[in-house]
Amino acid sequence: MLNLYDTATGTVRPLELRAAGEVSMYVCGPTVYDLPHIGHGRANLTFDILRRYLSFTGLHVHHVANVTDVDDNIIKRALALGRTEADVAAEFEASWWEAMDALGDLRPQDAPHATEYIDRMVALVGELTARGMAYETPDGVYLEVAKVDGYGLLAQQPLESLQAGARVEANEDKRSPLDFALWKKAKEGEPSWDSPWGRGRPGWHTECVVMSLDLLGEGFDLHGGGQDLMFPHHENERAQAVADGKAFARHWMHHGWVEVEGTKMSKSLGNFSTLPDLLSRSDARAYRVLVLRAHYRSPIEVTPQTLADAEKALARLDGLARRFASFDVAELLARTEGGFVVEGSPPATGVDAGAVAAFRSRMDNDLDTPGALATIFELVTAAHSAADTGDEAEGGRLAHTAAVLLAALGLTLRADHGEIDEESARLVAERDEARSSRDFARADALRDELVGRGWTVEDTPSGTAIRR
Repeated sequence: MLNLYDTATGTVRPLELRAAGEVSMYVCGPTVYDLPHIGHGRANLTFDILRRYLSFTGLHVHHVANVTDVDDNIIKRALALGRTEADVAAEFEASWWEAMDALGDLRPQDAPHATEYIDRMVALVGELTARGMAYETPDGVYLEVAKVDGYGLLAQQPLESLQAGARVEANEDKRSPLDFALWKKAKEGEPSWDSPWGRGRPGWHTECVVMSLDLLGEGFDLHGGGQDLMFPHHENERAQAVADGKAFARHWMHHGWVEVEGTKMSKSLGNFSTLPDLLSRSDARAYRVLVLRAHYRSPIEVTPQTLADAEKALARLDGLARRFASFDVAELLARTEGGFVVEGSPPATGVDAGAVAAFRSRMDNDLDTPGALATIFELVTAAHSAADTGDEAEGGRLAHTAAVLLAALGLTLRADHGEIDEESARLVAERDEARSSRDFARADALRDELVGRGWTVEDTPSGTAIRR
């Protein structure tokens, strides 16, 4: 059974499912007003890995991730560009999906847009107002958080403490600085919809409550997002469900953020790199390796150095595919749609049971991907060792097991070297000759020349191997 840290309880506990064999998972998606940055990439990779692992264990996963296509930031961006909000949202949503596809992430089964759910949001705000949990002001409708039992759960602070530390706002019509907008009355030129309180648009926190409950139902299994969403966003989602008498998420999962020299990377700080830029310069699989190497609740540093180190690890994995022809990576991935036991497909055969058990033990312990990856690299070493001693069959079996487990994490192996030009092939031959004659200085110089030509150089039992 998978044990995950639950933000609501502050403990690692079993992911208890509402229905046997099925997982309902809601993940906060993008607000589409700019290109996705590498922090967004980490977020999507984290939940893609979780989803793939749940499928690996034989569970059916219903994955929902929303798209916020009406928001203050979209309005500001549209104004700055002299375009409509719908055009801006459509452009950057397309960029989002393109980047996530490049990362190899599985798309959610449902990706609801906020603008498709306005009527349901108006209905929820009306219900909360009728229950006396919300009140109208000149600029909108607000939830009165003091009336919500247990408000502050995800912040892990009581209401009194949150109120004491709340930033005082200029809005004197709010009963508490913590009260948040359910409905924002329209300002001139902004997109708006009809409501009992006049034309306007929903507050950000209201969107996910309506969409998650509509698509997954009450008491769905897991709600996820970044640590920065714990409070106030996720707490304010939860508060609306509680105020409406609805059972909300049973388990809360939050991942760490990406840091730049110890500071959280974010658009507001201006210290972010776009994901398309990173993917244009690095193998997308290397970013997945980098994410897998860190525990999901820990911060990660994404730098040229950390990516280069991840690419070295990736090269070692690709070396497995190049050495062993006894398993067909392409066939494996086609049969499993990029993962393993996806949507009930049959498990692979011929795998090492002990290694699979060790892998699952690591992953079941709060999604310990660094430990799981270490298990796979132990398999890689064992596969090469077996083949080095002449036991190709055992080496192939262990290599096949490693490929299956990597597929379960969304990592594909590539055996191709890339087309080798005549000059590079000549340098490879010269280097092998230099190594044979123990002229290591000349061999090192030839290695540097090959690297300068854009090749990764590896020493193998059969000689120098190069690949792009």
